[in-house]
Amino acid sequence: MSEPRPSFLLVDGNNIVHAWPDLLKRHRTSPGSAHRELIQALSDYRDWSDDRVVVVFDGLGNTVDEERVAGGIQIFYTSGGLTADDVIERLAIKYAQTYQITVATDDRAEQDIVVGAGGEALSSVGLKEKIERARRDRDGWINRHRRR
Repeated sequence: MSEPRPSFLLVDGNNIVHAWPDLLKRHRTSPGSAHRELIQALSDYRDWSDDRVVVVFDGLGNTVDEERVAGGIQIFYTSGGLTADDVIERLAIKYAQTYQITVATDDRAEQDIVVGAGGEALSSVGLKEKIERARRDRDGWINRHRRR
């Protein structure tokens, strides 16, 4: 029996921010805070899953910048010449045969490319459900193990 492949969740950050009404509302008044809120939700999810999480935001600089936050999430800000879609598609194509890749986006063309490369696609609604399920699992575990 073969070893399970490590799993990666690649998130199209701006696509998700614009798809979730609460984040979109926040983005309209304070774009950075919407990004931070999404990163926090993904960090909480990462704490209760086996997935490695990578978030890609469209950036404005001349290079692709990467940062890591507590909780092991990688965050990329694309350069002016690349979109988040470009980076996510390249990662999915390059690594889909080595790792279990799931991409969270509502961009149908991006989903088709990822699935064609051997990865999986998850809608913004599916991502929200995945995060909420992880929160319920965490809260249930805490309640079961709380000292009485």
